Amino acid sequence: MNCRKEDLLLYAVTDRRWLQGHTLYEQVQEALQGGITMLQLREKKLAEQEFLEEAVQMKRLCGRYHVPLIINDDPKIAQRADADGVHIGQEDLDLCSTRAILGPDKIIGVSARTVEQAVLAQEQGADYLGVGAVFQTGTKQDAKVISFERLAEICRSVTIPVVAIGGITEDNMDKLKSSGISGIAVVSAVFAQKDIRQVVKRLREKAMQVTLP
Repeated sequence: MNCRKEDLLLYAVTDRRWLQGHTLYEQVQEALQGGITMLQLREKKLAEQEFLEEAVQMKRLCGRYHVPLIINDDPKIAQRADADGVHIGQEDLDLCSTRAILGPDKIIGVSARTVEQAVLAQEQGADYLGVGAVFQTGTKQDAKVISFERLAEICRSVTIPVVAIGGITEDNMDKLKSSGISGIAVVSAVFAQKDIRQVVKRLREKAMQVTLP
């Protein structure tokens, strides 16, 4: 499966801390019904077998909505679950080794904070970049904020799509307009909300405006 730019428009990243009595499956289903265009399954604390079983379940669910499923950090889980791809950070398994595990047809996204990291990821065959944190975020306590100028410079330096991530909400998303991004990645802006479906509809509308050339 090739990574299409439009699939990156509203990229939701899961986080269990906001389940509020619901299951992650229920929350993801609501997000899919609202119109997310890509889902990243992020599990830092699940045992490998549990993570795999959840990934298989999410792959089936996302497939019903024709939305790609990306696994965070773990290409082997992505391969075994037949997910659509994986997202890796600078500290994870390198891109070439990841590609060797997944093969040529899966999506590989790479986190980048500098032009050098972005250009190298593109040269090594990344399908898209995740760049951030673009705002202060409570999701990743150690994430340092990068400037709008840096984000725009990274977008100009590569031809693959760039997704902005980190502290993005309905209220601050407009500040990313004209940066050159192809999409926004959201965590709490989706999964911490009471009415996920309605929030996602609004986020998607806004994301379409923000990513206009």
